[in-house]
Amino acid sequence: MTQYIKTFHAIEIGDGGDGRWAERVRPAMAGAPDWLTEQGRTPEGAARARRLFEEHMPELVPALDRLAGQLPSPQARTLLTMAEVRPFFSGCTQIGREGTLLRNYDFAPEHCEGTIVSSRFLRPVIGMQEAGWGLLDGMNDAGLAVSLTFGGRYVHGPGFALPIVLRYLLETCRTVDDALDSLCTIPIAIPQNVTLVDPDRTVTVHVGPDIPLTKTPDSCAANHQHLPVPDEQERVTRTQARLAAVRATGIDVAAMLRPPLYQGAYDEWLGTVYTAEYRPEQGRVTYHWPEASWEHSFDGFSPGTLTVTLGLPDGSDNS
Repeated sequence: MTQYIKTFHAIEIGDGGDGRWAERVRPAMAGAPDWLTEQGRTPEGAARARRLFEEHMPELVPALDRLAGQLPSPQARTLLTMAEVRPFFSGCTQIGREGTLLRNYDFAPEHCEGTIVSSRFLRPVIGMQEAGWGLLDGMNDAGLAVSLTFGGRYVHGPGFALPIVLRYLLETCRTVDDALDSLCTIPIAIPQNVTLVDPDRTVTVHVGPDIPLTKTPDSCAANHQHLPVPDEQERVTRTQARLAAVRATGIDVAAMLRPPLYQGAYDEWLGTVYTAEYRPEQGRVTYHWPEASWEHSFDGFSPGTLTVTLGLPDGSDNS
């Protein structure tokens, strides 16, 4: 298993208006055109993305404008809507049980932003930032936590990339039921799985451009929705093996840090970049790596940096 060194950043950005957010994301936003669909790079596509955002996430329009006003490129403004983003695919395994959300995020380390953000756009939210202000996972001060995985099917349609949807759910919802009601109305661009946790309920759902929101039998997800999974896809992603493993182990950080849940295929964009353990009723999240951990909370957020080693020692991938 190849090992990588990666530095994670934790920043407080408030409502995004004082420059701290812009300072962090401005270099990445220079590549905004590469992230947009061909249509999204046209004036017509930009206008469509704006209309879609205003229709489905009106509460966040002031925050969108505040953030976009600090970026020089109009294409960065379109990117922040996340309504014309090229599809991207990743690994990941997640489970929600007994008020806890536990997940592994699997991707190419150099393409994961690695920024933990504490914000106050509409309410206090902490999460792992993606594409400017979207979230790969996160929690709010009401005790709701959410996380995503890729759904494993390579289809694409009109709608939003899920990181901005997770941001919207955490900004506007207090409970799993609230979030499910909202999620039913929002168009999603690619197949994704969402796990939602609050003090009283835990649910995993499948969403996508070609299916209605579908609840799963339990609160776990890897990287498939419909069965059967093609043999080649299983060989590469081990999605069914990982789902079976996380169902069996439950909320177990140690299990997430060893195969088959901990993955080392970083060159194939399927290596584990971090493990996140959310306890939203306590307002606390701990990010784990094989040799380190980093805890944050609404009462004790810790801005700074942490450099960690990704991957397990040679010979330890025995899956």
